[in-house]
Formats: sequence, structure tokens, C-alpha cells
Amino acid sequence: VTLKAQSFPAAEIPDSLKTNANVVIRLEEMVFEIKSVGHAVTKKRAVYTILNEKGNKYATYLAFYDKFKSINYVSGFLYDAFGKELKHFKKKDMADFPAQDGVSLVNDGRLKEESFYFHEYPYTVEFDEEDEIDGFMTIGNWFPQPSIEESVENSKYSIISPEDYLIRYKMLNSVILPDIAERNNRKTYIWEVKGLQAFEEMPFSAPMIRYAPFLMIGATEIEEEGYKGNMSTWNDFGKFYGSLQKGRDVLPEEIKQKVHQLTDAISNPEKKVAILYEFLQKNTHYVSVQLGIGGWQTFDAAYVAHNKYGDCKALSNFMVALLKEAGIKAHYVIIHGGEQDGDFVKDFTYDPFNHVICCVPMDKDTIWLECTSPYLPPGYLSDFTSNRYGLQVEDNGGELIHTPAYLLPDNTQIRYILAELDNDGNLRMESKTNYKAACQDNINKFINYQSKDQQLLSLKSKFDLPTYDVNEFEYREDYSKRLPVIQESLHLSVANYAQVTGRRIFINPNILSRLSGKLMEDKNRKWSLEFKDEYIHVDSIQISIPTGYETESRPEDLFFQSKFGKYETHIKIDADKIIYYRKFTQFSGRFPGNEYGNVVKFYNQIYDSDHAKIVLVRKS
Repeated sequence: VTLKAQSFPAAEIPDSLKTNANVVIRLEEMVFEIKSVGHAVTKKRAVYTILNEKGNKYATYLAFYDKFKSINYVSGFLYDAFGKELKHFKKKDMADFPAQDGVSLVNDGRLKEESFYFHEYPYTVEFDEEDEIDGFMTIGNWFPQPSIEESVENSKYSIISPEDYLIRYKMLNSVILPDIAERNNRKTYIWEVKGLQAFEEMPFSAPMIRYAPFLMIGATEIEEEGYKGNMSTWNDFGKFYGSLQKGRDVLPEEIKQKVHQLTDAISNPEKKVAILYEFLQKNTHYVSVQLGIGGWQTFDAAYVAHNKYGDCKALSNFMVALLKEAGIKAHYVIIHGGEQDGDFVKDFTYDPFNHVICCVPMDKDTIWLECTSPYLPPGYLSDFTSNRYGLQVEDNGGELIHTPAYLLPDNTQIRYILAELDNDGNLRMESKTNYKAACQDNINKFINYQSKDQQLLSLKSKFDLPTYDVNEFEYREDYSKRLPVIQESLHLSVANYAQVTGRRIFINPNILSRLSGKLMEDKNRKWSLEFKDEYIHVDSIQISIPTGYETESRPEDLFFQSKFGKYETHIKIDADKIIYYRKFTQFSGRFPGNEYGNVVKFYNQIYDSDHAKIVLVRKS
């Protein structure tokens, strides 16, 4: 095999691009060429210099294909620090396997994969791929620096289209403008960026999409499997999406009869919704099936009725069909599920969505339904889809709507602890905690998706305590109201909780709610700060102490607040009992980077209070 000429020696990387970086993107060239409506060719060339073991993941290349996307060619090259080729692969050398996403029962996508295993740093990898796309509904965005660990030497994105095809674009966090050229009835757009430095990881930082250049591309005319549409406006988006689902809400006769059996005697529409939602939850379960244009088009209601499963689209479509049979109008809402990477851009039509929920307008309120969950109560979405924009699909198009936010008074964790300390410093305690709204979301997953043995194992490592045993635990769910509550009961035995030395006992009255670490000062902080969650945590604790002790020293009661939150503690020691109260209120919000010093002061003051100890001394 003839070796390629030396390429991309690491010595040519400027020192500024090595700072804070695990990998340097030496070159990235992407081309999206629209041959005609629904048909495109994409090309990508990427060259990465990997500086340390944290960057090794960039030495693995994955190429996806399915019935709409075929791979014309793929190649990869490995170079040493001097740019000398050590190894290469082609398409035929790559492993090929189903594209399992961890949630889909079946899909028709496949992956090709190849990795370079090399551990003499720095080293460089180069990958080239060309694909043919038969049917597209989106055009890829450009995010040249998606991770703080990457620096960028050079990145370029090109779109080539017929002259009369409208390309919509919006650049965020940058003033980069495209070079536009027209030739032979074709139009070319080129965006390019050079010399982007990596960032240092910092606490409370917003995602990279708020800082690094991000180019949004919006399709206009689209076509896939004979379905034609336009994505120029949100209404057009909803109209096209709705056309894919048309006629797929027909229920089998026996399900129609069941709907009437359950609801005909009920006059209250909200109760009808609750009854049918419970029917959905008890008689179906979530399974992702992605075949054909399965990422966009639902399996019909009869499919769900027969198989008793479906993905988010299919279950939401089934729920809409059940409600329709009961005479209640409901809508499909396509939305982003999970943590959001950035702010929703309302004035530019694009596709940030990956999930579907159900919306039921009522006279005075709206009932939201998460149709993939067998546990959530009607009307509650959880932090998976709350407080964000979605596209409601209506009969004649689509409309942006906003899901409910769960605000500070809603999200509470209220804990009561009764504890007893013996003469050797061992502690026995009973803890009862009510978790409400967003504060119960993780607990809900914990109790409904883990076995009892798994729960016990997790609880044994959950708390920042000396050696302890979980003697008993129990969880009870209260979904009688719109905001769910989970009640937790724990019985713990903690060995050597308090330090006993001679005549003195040193004890921390804050048993379970201590901050885990201090923040480091950073006077050069530039990135803005973001606090996504807002909640109230309250601890009320009573600790019985051995007789014959009196207080030698104790922390002062505290109250302080800032724009980031509030904190207060009260301590009373009376008749062999320590009574401790702690209330922490976390505000959400965004703040400039120069506020970081105040953040450090606020949280480190909490840390010091959380770890302060009472000193008891035996009476003479």
C-alpha cells in the first residue's frame, strides 16, 4: 500500500488551540447538495488531532444508513504526531450492525463503525464520507464547536441548491455571513470559521449552543415517500406533519365500545379524560418502533389496539382517537423531550423536536398528557417536557404553544427527621419526606423503574454519611391532585455519626441535606451563569441526645439571601433534644459571568453552615 504524503503534523497547531482542549478540529468540511426536491448528496471530511486520552472517542467513526440514505463511500486514515500515515480503512472494512438506539424494539436503520486504537499522543485521524439521500425533510444545521473540549482550526459548511430553491438560515452567537455564488442555475452558500479556542469547564454554565456559532438551516419544499409539503412557517410544518398522520386515528369497533362503556355515564369532561388516560396507561406500554418514516409518521390506532404498545407518536395518536370517540377534541403536540440544549427560536421555523405528547383544551384549563408514562397523573408533564414550546398539530396546520412551568411554590421537598444519638455517637433515625412536582420527578423514576433490590442498593450509597444501614424504606404515591406527591419513609442506622472524644460530643444537626463541596474562586469568569431549577427544600430535625450533656458551643441562627436564593437555619437545644430547622430556596435565572464571585460567596456560606457542628460537653 502506498502511504499518503505527510498530513496535518501536530506541531503546526497554534498553542492557543491546545489550551483546555482534548481534541483540535484541524479541518471540517461539510457539503449538503440539493439535486432536486427530496433528493440530496452530502459530503463530509473531518480531521481531528487528539491530544490526550479524553479525546480518544474522536477516533471512532460511525456512518448511519437506511432506506432513505445510502453510503457512497467512507474512508479513514490514522496519522502519527508528524503526520505520517499509520493505518487506513475503507467502507468494506467497517463493522455493520443494526442501529439500536436503546429504546426501539426494531428500526430499519443500520450503522457502520470503525475505530483507530492508538495511544501515543498527539495523533490525528481523518474521515471522509459521501451519502445519497432519497427524501429529506430537514437540512443539517452547522455547529462547528459543539463541545467545550474542542478547539477549531478550520470549519466550513456549504449548501448547494437549485437556483429557485429557497434556503432559509439564521446564525446565532456570531456575525458570520455566507459567501453566496450563482453559476449554471445553481446557488452555493458557504460559511467558514477559523481559530475557535476550547473553553474551560465551569460550574453553572449554560450549554455551548448559547456561546459558540450555531447556524440554523430551514428547509422549504420537501418530499418523502410521495408526501409533499413545505417547512417555511410553523403553520406549514404542522400542516405537513398532520398530513402524515391523516386517517390513522380509526379505532377498532371493540375499542370504540369500550370508550362508550367507560365514559357515557360520565358528564364531567375532565373525568372522562382521566378515565381514558388511565385506560391507556393500563392497557398499553411504550415501545419505540422506527420503520420507514417512523420518526415522523405514526402507526395507526388499530396497530396500538392490537399490539398494546407503541412509541410516543403512536400512543399519543391512540389517546387522541380515544378522546375523539368520547366527543372530546384533543391535539398532537410535537416537542423536545429531555434537557433542552438552548433557547427555542420562535421566529425561525426548524425542527428541534424528538417527542410527542397530547394536549386536551378544556373550557377553563388545558390538560396535558404524557402518553408514554404508565405512572404520571393526567395534567402533569414532569421536567421532561414542561416549560417549553411545542408545535400543536391542528386540522389546518400548526401553532406554537407553551407547556406549563412548575414554579418555585410547586417544587418542594419537605423532610421531617426524628433521630436518637447514643453515648458512642451512633445514630438511629426515621425520616419522612414529601416530594412534590419537579422535586418528585427523579424519585418517580427511582421507584417505578427500579426493583426493590436496586432501590436498596441505591439508597445504601445515596447519603453523605459514615457507615450506615437502611433498615426500612417505603414510597407512596399521591396522584389525587394535578401536582403529584411522593412520600418517602426511611429508617437508617448510622455508625459513628457524631465524634465522641473524652467529655465532648461533636455533632452536625443537618443530617441529610448538606452541600457536598465548596466552589473555587475564578476572577476571570466570562461565561454567563444559568440556574435551571427552582425549588424549596425544608428540613425539620429533632435529635435526642444522651442525658448529662450541656451545650459548649453551637452555630448561630442564620438568614441570608441573594438573587440566587435564600437560606435560613434555626437551632434550639432544650432538655436533651436538638431541634434544627433548615430552609433553602433556589431561584432560577441567568446572570452575567462577573456575578460568579457572588455565587461562590452565597454557596460557600451555605456549605459552611451545612457542615457546622454543635459541641456538647458532659456536665461535671
